[in-house]
Amino acid sequence: MDIKRVKDYLYWLYYQYQLITCSYVLEPWEQSMFHTVTVTVLAMVLYTAYVFIPIHIRLAFEFFSQIFGGQPESTVSIV
Repeated sequence: MDIKRVKDYLYWLYYQYQLITCSYVLEPWEQSMFHTVTVTVLAMVLYTAYVFIPIHIRLAFEFFSQIFGGQPESTVSIV
């Protein structure tokens, strides 16, 4: 892909974002506030997913391994 096509595609994505959120009807200072809040919320969601999803996956794996016949860690004998 050449640079012009990438640039046009990014402009198209930004235009779609503005259409979906209806932010094209806002004044410039309102747009900047809206984009700031949107980026902040998205960053918090991504951070929360990064921190807590691995913990929940590990706990779910331990739960289901105990249900389906895995031995609890306290009964595993050390050889």
